[in-house]
Amino acid sequence: MSATQNNHEHTNTPSGDGGAIVLGFSGGLDTSFCVKYLNEDKGYDVHSIIVNTGGFSEDELKKIEEHAYKLGVKTHTAIDAVKGYYDRIIKYLVFGNVLKNNTYPLSVSAERLVQALHIADHVKAVGAKAVAHGSTGAGNDQVRFDMVFHIMIPEVEIITPIRDLKLSREAEIEYLKKKGVDMNFEKAAYSINKGLWGTSVGGKETLKSKGILPEEAWPTQVSKSESQEVRLRFEKGELTGVDGKTFNHPSEAIQYLQAIAGPYGIGRDIHVGDTIIGIKGRVGFEAAAPMVILKAHHALEKHVLTKWQLSWKDNIASFYGNWLHEGQILDPVMRDMEAFLQSAQQNVTGDVFVQLMPYRFQIIGIESEHDLMNSRFGKYGEMNTGFTGEDVRGFSKIFGNQTAMYHFLNKG
Repeated sequence: MSATQNNHEHTNTPSGDGGAIVLGFSGGLDTSFCVKYLNEDKGYDVHSIIVNTGGFSEDELKKIEEHAYKLGVKTHTAIDAVKGYYDRIIKYLVFGNVLKNNTYPLSVSAERLVQALHIADHVKAVGAKAVAHGSTGAGNDQVRFDMVFHIMIPEVEIITPIRDLKLSREAEIEYLKKKGVDMNFEKAAYSINKGLWGTSVGGKETLKSKGILPEEAWPTQVSKSESQEVRLRFEKGELTGVDGKTFNHPSEAIQYLQAIAGPYGIGRDIHVGDTIIGIKGRVGFEAAAPMVILKAHHALEKHVLTKWQLSWKDNIASFYGNWLHEGQILDPVMRDMEAFLQSAQQNVTGDVFVQLMPYRFQIIGIESEHDLMNSRFGKYGEMNTGFTGEDVRGFSKIFGNQTAMYHFLNKG
């Protein structure tokens, strides 16, 4: 998996007696606490790493790096994982038209796995004796990170201060203030996680079974009111162009489409799902580009694939999405299913026309040289040119022959 990496060493940080530890770092409260606790209380040399899967600008990454060094990390590394994230996971979610519970495009769960894999690689590069992450004991991420680490770096100790110490937000803030840390401790009303494949939004409305996020809670506000038609170009299942503009990598096409569709408020929803640890949860999300891409790709597939290709793809993609959500990206069966999904995309090439409107969109149609809805073979409900009525009469009798025998012999 290719990645762009920036690494700097802060030579003024005193070495601890606990050895080197790699910390997955976001710059937020939990991971800020982890730096201070691991360095000053436990004596580790903390090597922080942030894996950007499409949620941070260059300016934001610079500020996070500065914050990390102020906290006392020995080195800080930024990984640009956007293209690798697409190549490793997102393209297969598109090939499979994967929506968890027919709703959620696996925005956060997919990117956590890429982050965990990069962190594990960094542990090897640093030669660290331990790895840490800021997960609490209440969600899916703790399982995803732990499981990847157990598989990729089994000899390395996993340390999770927030989970292990059962810390409240208030306790973390009090600790950091005593350590002289200057940062914004004001808790935002909503927890937002942005990435290439969507943005999750959590708040008081998602903590119970009834409630919808208010307009102001959505990161992308609705600013477009006039409908707009866009033409999406797919090449073997991958988005390569938007309105005639071509891109060097599909991740760039996704970001371009997001800029167009996001201001319509498209792709907003609430996902209700089963967590890996057995409890149900609700989370809001906005994913304009992912939802448009998945529906457009599926529309093209319905035209160019056979019914049994579509049927088996549905079965495989359902399992693939569920297993990915539960952190099992390293199970070899995933490579087997990816091979099938990739093979099924050989003729998924063409243009899909989509009408964008405030809060919704619709597929207008497709154009493809592989379109099986071809007038040379007949028009549905009107006439056919490839067979006769007598052919159909005989086929219908043979096709139901065994069922007819069953009912004749078992009349009573």
